Amino acid sequence: MEDKVMNIGVVRDLTGLSERQIRYYEERKLIFPERTKGGVRKYSFEDVKRIQEIHQKLQDGFRTLELRKKPHTGQRMRLSGNGS
Repeated sequence: MEDKVMNIGVVRDLTGLSERQIRYYEERKLIFPERTKGGVRKYSFEDVKRIQEIHQKLQDGFRTLELRKKPHTGQRMRLSGNGS
């Protein structure tokens, strides 16, 4: 697993998304940044890749529910296909 070292401002700059959009993905349980003791969100490069994939899928018409982590298996749905 990659280290989560980037704050939300860096992720914003890398993805072109607003901080609000990134937080929304977290609220919808699509991404899972770590938090420092002070509550600062920290992201990995893998998180950035996933954020970009989520954004593209939402642009393509997917709903957040379709992209959400499967609660019964603990594994995320594949974003590149139909989840299989």
